[in-house]
Order: sequence, then structure tokens, then C-alpha cells
Amino acid sequence: MDILAAFFETNQAIIYFAYGLVFFIMGLVVALQSRQSSRLELARSLNWLAGFGILHGLNEWGDLFIPLQAMYLAAPLVSLLLVIQLVFLALSFASLFSFGVSLLKPAGKLGWLSAAPTTLFVLWAFVTFFVLTPIYQDQTTWHHVSNALARYFIAFPGGLLAAYSLRKHARQHILPLKVPAIYNAIRVSGVALGAYAFLGGLIPPPTPFWPGSVINADTFQAWIGAPPLAFRALIGLVLAVSTIRALEVFNLETERRVESLERDSIIAEERERLARDLHDGALQKVYTAGLLVRSISRLVEPQSEISLRTERALAALTDAVADLRGNLEALHAGSSAPLEPLVDLLNHVVEDPHYGTMVNITLDTNLPPDSSLSPLRSGHVMGIVNEALANALRHARARNVHIRAMQEGESLNIAIKDDGNGFIPGSSSGYGLQNMRDRARLLNSRLEINAKPGQGSQITLEIPWMD
Repeated sequence: MDILAAFFETNQAIIYFAYGLVFFIMGLVVALQSRQSSRLELARSLNWLAGFGILHGLNEWGDLFIPLQAMYLAAPLVSLLLVIQLVFLALSFASLFSFGVSLLKPAGKLGWLSAAPTTLFVLWAFVTFFVLTPIYQDQTTWHHVSNALARYFIAFPGGLLAAYSLRKHARQHILPLKVPAIYNAIRVSGVALGAYAFLGGLIPPPTPFWPGSVINADTFQAWIGAPPLAFRALIGLVLAVSTIRALEVFNLETERRVESLERDSIIAEERERLARDLHDGALQKVYTAGLLVRSISRLVEPQSEISLRTERALAALTDAVADLRGNLEALHAGSSAPLEPLVDLLNHVVEDPHYGTMVNITLDTNLPPDSSLSPLRSGHVMGIVNEALANALRHARARNVHIRAMQEGESLNIAIKDDGNGFIPGSSSGYGLQNMRDRARLLNSRLEINAKPGQGSQITLEIPWMD
């Protein structure tokens, strides 16, 4: 036991640094990867967890660096640093508490929980700076007592609430996504937060009152042989790894949204194909058959048996034509070929939340507000635009897309440019690019694909206004 205690005493600085580092890295990664545009409620709560990690890491580094600064700085400056460290500690615990409240979204009788983190922090600050200051003249005792109060009344309940809320959120919102790895990572994060609630909330520095006079960092090390700091660092490492692993849920969400967009595009394309087949194939053949039957009816005697049967056949063919036209209208009603001005269609794409939550889209156009193409041609144009956007999101991982739609004489020029990964033209034979080429051919237009690896890509479509 003495050897173990000597080991931790010798390497105390390393432990302080590692402890602060794991929490700071966790907070920084969560802050950088946070997706406020996500539809998952977790995304809107992660900033609180990031704040906890960053502030808590800074607080723990204070235990390492403030004693070093004390050798060079005046006593009032050292006292100020200790006060800032205490505030960081309490703010980190309040952020953890707020993370749990944000995930739980309390209402009704639990609505008071929403104000609990701020209220507890304000009360702690009042007691620390206005009540304890005249009572404890010794700065070390004052610092320990303030530290303990922050742990007892903010860290402990906040950690338990965060652990409960995170595991509940995982069951309700992550489990239905059917991604066991991410679900289990979030559950591990919940367990780590629960463990931190006890080791970080109930084991303060030594205090002159119970329970801090009995259960504190010194007595814990005497009983266990290792300081609570070592166990907190281990919990922090588990929390950091599991939380960073859980952040993959946002990539999964983006992937599924893109798949949904592509699926909708494929369904729309299939409707258009069926509509073309019906119009150019079945409908024309039935209409031709009707003309033939009508010509036969003119060659037979009126009121004869053949005449009566040709009339019935002609009536049946007329009903078939009506049914086919009704099916065509139904297909067009559910297709991506709306009867809207082209500017409105492009603006719908720019404002579409499916795209807007994943990429920044800008539009530059000089098209007249009422300019439009036929429904079928509009459908093909918007199909190319949507396919280009889907490729920019799914494959190029673009952050920004610029759409330029210009009327130049008798032609319409549309360019979709992104800042994604790019590719080597001709190296990809994917369905998306081939689909755009097929649509361009049906439009009797020119499609140009320019791309370079690492420099984004540009899809340019030039079509005549008149078909």
C-alpha cells in the first residue's frame, strides 16, 4: 500500500495533467462535432456536455499549474486564480446538471428542474463569497469547503440526473435506430456519468464538517491506496471514448437522410418512366386499336351483329383510354414534375430542410419569376439538380453548394458547384451520374461534369427553352 501511495505521490502531476486532458478533449470533440441541425434531441443537449468537459478540464489543470504560478506571482494574483478555478469547477458541474435537464425535458410537476442548475450555482456563489469568506479566514480551508459544497449540491445530483437522462434517451430515441454499437456506447456513457456522480460528487477535499471530515480525498486514498483523482481520470477516459463513439449517430442520421432523398428520387423517376411507357406505349396502342375498330364499324351493316359488337368493343377501348389517362394524371400528380415556375422549384430546393440541415446551399439566378418549362422537362431538370445535391452530400461530403441558374438567349444554363472531395471524371460509373446523363439526353441538352480530387465538382446543364 505504501508503494502504491508513493507511486501516485510521485506521479501526481502526470495524473492531474491526464485527468484534465481527457475531460478537455472530450468537451472539445463534442463541441466540434455537435450538430444543432440534427433532428435528434441529443444534438441540442451536447453543448452542455461539451461545456462540462472543457471547464472541468481547465479546473483540474488549475491544481497542476496554480502551485507552479504561485512561485512567481504575487499572493493576490494566486488568490484570484484559485477563485477562477473554483468558479470553473462549479460551472462545470452546473453544465453537467443542465445536460441532464436538457435531455430529460421536464414538464408538469418536474418543471422546476429546468431552473435547478442556475439556482444551485447562484446559491453556491452566494454562500462561497458572502457566507464562507468571513467564517474561514484560512484560504485553503475556504477553498476546500467551497469545493465540497459544489460537489455535494451540484455535481452529485447533476451527475445522477445526467446518467439517468442519457440512458433514458438512449432507450427512447437511439434504440429504435437499430444501431447496437452506438446504443451501447451511449449506455456506457451513462454508466460513466453515474460513477462520476459518486466519485466526483461525494469525495471532496478534507473539510471541517461531516461528511467531508470522514469521507474525503485523503481518507479515500488511505483506504483504497490510490487517490480518487486516479479513478476519476479513468472514468473520464471511459466517458470520453464512449461519448466520441456515440457521436457517430449523427453521421448515421445524415447517411439515412441522403438515402431517403435518393429513394424519393428513384420513386419519382420510376413514376416518370411508367408515365412515359403508358403514354408512348399502351395508350397509343389502345388509341390505335380504337381507330381500327371505328374504321371496321363503317364497313358493316348498321344494326348488324358485327356492328353491335364493334360498338361494344369501341366503348370498351374508349373506357380503357380514359383509365390510362387517369393513371397518367395520377402518376404526374405524385411525380417530381410540378407545375411551378423554375425559380420557385429551385428556391424549394434551397429552402428544403432535408438539404439545409446538412449543407449550405446558395442560389444565384436571373430567371424571370414566371418562367417555366413543361412539367416533364421541369421534372428532368430538377431531377438532375437533386441528383447533383445528393452526390455532393453522400459522396463528396460537401459543406457548401452553389446553384447558378441563368437565362442566356434561347438557352437555360444551370451549374451546381460544391466544395466537396471531388473525383476523377470518367472513373465513376455510378447510377447517379448515369441518371443525370440520361435525363440530359431526354432534354436534348448538354451536360458537362467537371471535377478534380480534393477540389470539388461542378455539374453544368445547358438546355434550350423551347422543346
